[in-house]
Amino acid sequence: MQSVDRAIAILYLLAERGREGVGVTEVATELGVHKSTAFRLIEALENGDLVEQLEERGKYHLGRGIVRLAGATTAQLELPIESRPVCRRLAAELGETVNLAIADSGEATNILQEYGSSAITGRNWIGRPTPLHATASGKVLLAWADPDEAAEVLAAELAGYTELTITDPAVLQAELAKIREQGWAATSEEFEVGLNAIAAPIRGATGDVVAAVGVSAPSYRLPVDSFADVAERLIAGADEISSRLGYYGAAE
Repeated sequence: MQSVDRAIAILYLLAERGREGVGVTEVATELGVHKSTAFRLIEALENGDLVEQLEERGKYHLGRGIVRLAGATTAQLELPIESRPVCRRLAAELGETVNLAIADSGEATNILQEYGSSAITGRNWIGRPTPLHATASGKVLLAWADPDEAAEVLAAELAGYTELTITDPAVLQAELAKIREQGWAATSEEFEVGLNAIAAPIRGATGDVVAAVGVSAPSYRLPVDSFADVAERLIAGADEISSRLGYYGAAE
């Protein structure tokens, strides 16, 4: 714990000094430790891209890893704000419920919901955890998840919610590959009988998928043969949200 506290102190010191940077000797003095101890701490932070030395034997500055972490945090904070107008417009255009979901402890959690104009609307999904393998948004988040996290989900027992839920890991893996290729996911009565859904990925400033925007509706209003057309509109909306979060690159 002492090493962690010291490492944190170094990061705050570098943030305070900004462009000026800080040398090893100064870090050691500030922390009240031997120079070799300060060097080992800086080296560990450097290996994690949190600290970098801009010139040989020069002073140390905050590294690019800090920017990536800050970008991810900013994206999470800005996500609902930047997504709301787009989700609201999609709900109006499609006439159906539109949700925004993020990955949360091995599940997909909806953090935003906008209702369409249809008389029969879906339930309130905000804050409710849903399975990654049986929902459209969950499949999007799983398809672009960290490989280790995805492997953990595939290794666990996949619960069957309806007769159409994919519970075979090999079949799910093939489905995830298809989702990455086409750029969107769908479920046809896989989580609830009579409920269909489509979702597309939202990317943060670094290009990582940080959320999924999805539409859900009764299967008779959102039939399978409409999936591709609706997906195009969702992808356009997802791309707009991604650009609002600072992402301007081409999707992987």
